[in-house]
Amino acid sequence: MKNRKPKDEQNRGKTNGPDSIKMKSKNKKRLGGGGLSLEAFANAKSKGDFYNPALIKKQKEFYKNAKYVKKYKKLLKQQSEPHDISSAIRSLEDENETEDRSMMSKNNKNRKNHSIPSLKQMYEKKHEKQEKERIEMEAVIQAKKEEREKAEARRKAVRDKMFRKTRAGQPVMKYRIEHLLETIQNSAKN
Repeated sequence: MKNRKPKDEQNRGKTNGPDSIKMKSKNKKRLGGGGLSLEAFANAKSKGDFYNPALIKKQKEFYKNAKYVKKYKKLLKQQSEPHDISSAIRSLEDENETEDRSMMSKNNKNRKNHSIPSLKQMYEKKHEKQEKERIEMEAVIQAKKEEREKAEARRKAVRDKMFRKTRAGQPVMKYRIEHLLETIQNSAKN
């Protein structure tokens, strides 16, 4: 209240004094200083220097997919090369029908068949391997199942003996003592 200036009708209308300049500069600071030029505004908007994890993830995924596509195309090219060689051999046979060349091309075809396993052979080998693995797994599972059933039958027999009662409703001590004796002997063996 001490710094308060007296309300004067004449001072209200004036805006050219030193107080009005201070007010304008305070308003500028409050509003963020002077405005941006059009060029500065456009450049500020177009810059992409900010950190955007979603954009980075998208770019990584794009490059990863591009790598897979490149590998796929390379594999296709490698698989198509033998076919190109065989077509070149066929065109040579058509041009020159001499016996020597036809014999050489047959030898080349035989070598090709022996050096590169066919897809059917590869499939059969893979299928046989999977079948062997499946049979082994079934054998292991069957052995575990039999072992579990034996253990369950043994526990059931012990349980029946342990729960036997006399006519008066008392437990039969014979089986309980036998069980204790067996456990003591087993622990002594180990």
